[in-house]
Order: sequence, then structure tokens, then C-alpha cells
Amino acid sequence: MTTATELFRSARDFLLEHREDYTAAHEGFTWPRPENFNWALDWFDVIADGNERTALHIAEEDGSEVRISFAEMSARSDRVANRLREWGVGPEDRVLVMLGNQAELWETALAAMKLRAVVIPATPLLGPADLRDRVDRGRVSHVVVRAEDAGRFADVPGDYTRVAVGATTEPGWRRYEDAYTASDAFTPDGPTAADDPLMLYFTSGTTARPKLVEHTHVSYPVGHLATMYWIGLKPGDVHLNISSPGWAKHAWSNLFAPWNAEATVFLYNYTRFDAARLMAEMDRARVTTFCAPPTVWRMLIQADLTQLATPPREVVAAGEPLNPEVIEQVRRSWGRTVRDGFGQTETAVQVSNSPGQVLKTGSMGRPSPGYRVELLDPVTGAPGVDEGEIALDLSDRPVGLMTGYHGDPGRTAEAMAGGYYRTGDIGARDADGYLTYVGRGDDVFKASDYKISPFELESALLEHAAVAEAAVVPAPDELRLAVPKAYIVLAAGWEPGPDIAKVLFEHSRETLAPYKRVRRLEFGELPKTVSGKIRRIELREATAAGSANEYREEDFR
Repeated sequence: MTTATELFRSARDFLLEHREDYTAAHEGFTWPRPENFNWALDWFDVIADGNERTALHIAEEDGSEVRISFAEMSARSDRVANRLREWGVGPEDRVLVMLGNQAELWETALAAMKLRAVVIPATPLLGPADLRDRVDRGRVSHVVVRAEDAGRFADVPGDYTRVAVGATTEPGWRRYEDAYTASDAFTPDGPTAADDPLMLYFTSGTTARPKLVEHTHVSYPVGHLATMYWIGLKPGDVHLNISSPGWAKHAWSNLFAPWNAEATVFLYNYTRFDAARLMAEMDRARVTTFCAPPTVWRMLIQADLTQLATPPREVVAAGEPLNPEVIEQVRRSWGRTVRDGFGQTETAVQVSNSPGQVLKTGSMGRPSPGYRVELLDPVTGAPGVDEGEIALDLSDRPVGLMTGYHGDPGRTAEAMAGGYYRTGDIGARDADGYLTYVGRGDDVFKASDYKISPFELESALLEHAAVAEAAVVPAPDELRLAVPKAYIVLAAGWEPGPDIAKVLFEHSRETLAPYKRVRRLEFGELPKTVSGKIRRIELREATAAGSANEYREEDFR
């Protein structure tokens, strides 16, 4: 009888074997669908047995660092699991984990899996109102947080076990460090069903109240075989992913994808971004694969990229589409092409430029192995159009898709209507099957009856050296109904004012079709979620309200 571990390893090895042959990988890959599976027990502990290679390497700004082997991480998580069980953590209990990039985060994640508890990841940036919402809607029974954050829970009601990492004077908190004196001989209390709940993610809420995305013991651990394939990870790699703990991309590329590949997870803990120091740490740690959100890539290209003596073999970007100008600058400096990918908290990576594929500028690639991607007509919902809503065919449901929106059957039914999971994002497909991101369904707008994709305009603006970041939203206009307005963050050395506004309007006229060009400009910081995504809803609201700091194209004629 084939075990769950053997099923998983076979699927993993197939993708490793075809890591640069997209056609073979996409046509030949089938998801392992075991009846019972616990990634921490059936995969991590298996590869960790007697394995002294580094599983986790964390470098701090002060020069200190932590290195933990696979074998040691397995033993640590066993101790934590045993102690948490003594403290009352059991199957399907909700555990809110609010830790930074510290070893205890990985220990707790593995321990909770072994106990069949449900992890609710949370960023340490959350305020009291967000915490109350998570504890209430998430029905939290236990919290594990940094000692310095324990005080935030003083006004968060609930009968939940409190565990603090580090010393705290807050009353009623248990010491996480007591877990290290527990036994490292862990015995599970029963099998883990593949469809048992594993994680509840509160989405970042760019347009509305955060949703609760529910994942199982296979949808993320097994689903991220596709993410491993996209990144191009292989055994022995050292992988650096820049992402805040508490958000889905952190689990994607700081937990499941690298350890699926038996690679080292490397983190550089910085309080303020310093491109030169980051590249120095990458060289020192011998990083071979690197993933970062567009915001970080845009900051990196403001520095001298040639400071990195040994660029990673693989470089990717995720979170939002990466603009072509950024990709070209990295290619010139590192001789590497940043490969885009598309996914959501609700899924693993659905579409990507994987290693070995022919790349097309501006495209986010082709469907990942194990995914059947359709474009649905925005009006009829029928598949087969060249441009439409990106959707997953549920007739062959991909393992890496969420169970649904927890506690919201109506929203789940809407997202899964008609036999498709609907992403809410708009894409276009070319004759070769490559998909290009157009924008969120609610971000695309019309001006003079022409459809405008903010991403296209933002990419054009970023081609100018003065522009570090840009976000485009519709601005009310009596004649055209709406016109494109750009919010601009200037690069270092440039000062906001009418002179640079005139230059950027001219740049817009030179690079964009007349109906697309930017008609209004405003300088300033962009509002973002704690996960780094631009909150366009705030920009649309600010635009509708009007601003005295706005520049208009007609003022410069």
C-alpha cells in the first residue's frame, strides 16, 4: 500500500525532474490526494530524521544569527507540541499565532499541525480592533505572541490561553520557553484527515472587511508543490523570501515551498530597508533563490544592483504585477529575469513563469501544473473568451484551492458559482496560452468609453527615472465621465512640484495612447495594507473628495 509520504514524494520528485520542462510538467503532473495527511509528521519529520543540514537561518541587523537544522527543528516542534497539548491545545482548536521572523514561529506552526490545531496567522502590526475581530470571528482558543505584544490583548475579551515568547509582566501569560523542557518524543492522538482544517487566513482587506479563508492539511502543504515548481526550488537551495509573517505569502515561500524542496529558509531581519545591506547578507548566506514583492523590487532598483557579487539563480516576484521596467533593470544588472507569478491567499500559485519557459514581456506566464485556468466573460460568465475574469475549473478541482470562506456560505457559493472558482481578477490570454494581468475587476474603469487598466498606465509611469511607485485610479470628469489620475511616489533626489508634474505629463503623452494618458497627478505616499498592497479604495475615495494638491494636464498647455 502506498503511504501518504510516498504519494507526496512522488509528486514532488516529478516536478523536480521536469523543473525546466513546462510542457511535460503541466501535462504529466497529477495531484497526490491521500485520505490522511499531516505535513509536519508525514513529510517534515521524515526528511528531518538524522538531517543536520540547515532548515532555518535567520540573520539579525546586529550581526547575530540563528541556525537550526532539520533534525533540531523536528525535535523542537515535538517539545512545543507536547507542552501546548498540556496547556489544552487540541484538534481543531483555533490558535492565533502573532510572531515575527523568529524561530518560535516555525516551531509553533509545525507543533500546531502535529496537534491538528487550526492556525490563524497574524502579523505583529495588528492593532486592538483587528485583534478583537480575529479573536471573535476566528473563535480563538489560544494565542501565541511576542512578549512585547502581550499588552495589546488586555482589551481583547475572551477565555483563551495566553502564551508569550519572552519575558512579560502581563498577568495570566504562560512562558513559551517552558516548552523546551518538555519531551521531544511526540505521539499523535490520531490520524489527520486530509480535509481537516489547518489554517484560517484573514485577508488583507484592500476593499472590504477581511474574509476568512480556510485551508486544509493538503490545500496549502500539498498545494504549494506548484509554488515550489514556479520558484524553481530544489534540494540544497538557500531561499530568501521577503514577506511579513501573518500573511499568506509568508507560508507560501517561508514554510511550505522551500521545505517541500528540502531547501534552507533564510531570513534577514531588518527594521528599515537597506538595499546594500540586504545584498551583502544575500551574498554571505549564498542565497540561490529569491522572492520579493514589487515594492521591494522597486526599492532595490533605486540602488546599485551590481553590489550583489553572486546573484541568485532564480528570482521571482509576487503580490502584485511587476512592471516591465523593473524586470529590465534587474536583467541588465544581474543577468537574471524576474519571473512573475499570480496567486491568492485562497490558492497557491495559479499562473506563473516557471524556469525554462519562454518569457513574454508583461505576461505572468501559463497555468501552473495541476491548474486548469479559464477566462470567463464578465457579462455571461461563459468560458473561452480572450479577456475576462481569471477562474479555475472545478471539474478537476486543484488541491491548492481553499475550502471556502469560513462562516460565509453565501460568499463561498458566489466565488464557486457555475463550476468555477472566480478570482475577481481580469486577465487576457494570447494565442500561445500566455496570460497577462489586466487588473482587479473593480479596479479597471472606463474613460471616454475606453477600458483602462491601471497596471498598464502605472508601468508606463515607472519607466521614468523620477517615479519610484505609482497608482492610478479614476477621477470624475464632466466630459469623459472619468479620467486617469496618478498618485506618484518620487524616487530619491526628486522633489514634488509643478516642474516634475509637467515632465511626467509629457512622459505620459509620449508613451501612452491618447485615450489612456494620465490627466491628473498628485504626489505623496501610497496607502497600503500591512501586507504591502496598495489600498486603491482609499485613493478612489480621496479622488472623489477632491484635493488642492492635484495637478491637471490642461494647466500645462
